[in-house]
Amino acid sequence: MSGRAYAAPVAPEDERIALFLDYENLAIGARDGLGVSPFDFGPVADALAERGRVVTRRAYGDWSAFDEDRRLLARAQVELIEIPQRIGGSRKNAADIKMAVDAIELAYERGFVTTFAIGTGDSDFTPLMHKLREMDKRVIGIGVQSSTSKLLPAACDEFLFYDRLPGVEGRPVPARPSRRRPTSPAAAPEPVAPAEPAAPVAPVEPDPAPDDTDTAGGPDPDLATVVTSTLAGLARATDGPVRASTLKRAILRKDPTFDEGDQGFRGFGELLRHLESRGVLALAPGTAAGDPEVAFPEDTSAEDEAFALFATTVRDLEEAAGGPPQLSGLKDQMRKRDPGFSEKRYGFNGFLSFARAARARDLVTMEWDEGRGDYQLSVF
Repeated sequence: MSGRAYAAPVAPEDERIALFLDYENLAIGARDGLGVSPFDFGPVADALAERGRVVTRRAYGDWSAFDEDRRLLARAQVELIEIPQRIGGSRKNAADIKMAVDAIELAYERGFVTTFAIGTGDSDFTPLMHKLREMDKRVIGIGVQSSTSKLLPAACDEFLFYDRLPGVEGRPVPARPSRRRPTSPAAAPEPVAPAEPAAPVAPVEPDPAPDDTDTAGGPDPDLATVVTSTLAGLARATDGPVRASTLKRAILRKDPTFDEGDQGFRGFGELLRHLESRGVLALAPGTAAGDPEVAFPEDTSAEDEAFALFATTVRDLEEAAGGPPQLSGLKDQMRKRDPGFSEKRYGFNGFLSFARAARARDLVTMEWDEGRGDYQLSVF
């Protein structure tokens, strides 16, 4: 019996994703480049859940050096492949070859797998990615920007920089010697604005930075945040309108325990209509009855007011301090003036993206300050 016979029923448009992690490369890159330790797998799981159904999760490494990471990955249902330290041998080559062989083997044996997500920054994996694409598989790369080879993104159909994923909290740290194998560095890393995880796949440790809870989105702020953040991710990852059924499946992939009935709604459609009445979402008739299209409201006046609030806050802080304010803490200052502010209402996945949109509208300038490790903003 072929592997396809064992596939669980899924919607025809869902991608079936196999995830392979070169874990030491990712974990050391996140630690040295972002100050994130242990490696937070949750943002990766959320990003892939927005793109399809993950049917295989494997991570390769010497787990004796990643004891806490091992426990976190086990909770996230990741299969841990042990590559032990070998005296007098090359552990790097052993891990790379094992991972490449397993990926090709899976591609042949599981024809229903449509997409391979390869987590690494090592250019040695570019031949694997080229071969998978020759086999008509879609390839998604995942890597930390400061430790990702420039050759790697071009070999993929899509490349996700871990630094930019919603839910990643960290700051670039000074380079230091490490055991990480050398790669051709990519462009200098950019900071990621603090953001709350989109869904409780792998909880992030508490941080004093401002969260992204939408306090005016419905009866449960966390519920509205899950829906809007997932919708924003789907809108970025797919072409065309997002249907309610697609949105519901993506939310369930992030959190299989999700149930709108726990919040007092008799169905997902009723939940969406409630959020529409609050101005959080906009619904339009879809091609199938009972499956509307979901989008963010095209309320240009509200969006203009949000950007005006951003520029005003920057200007007032600049005048009060006698110099340009930093991006960190700016969201807190905006919420003191408007407690209901959330960039997710306007389709942005994080506050940094919102700030960049303000820059694109010529409302502010953003300059990276190496000394402070943050953006400095000023109004035109």
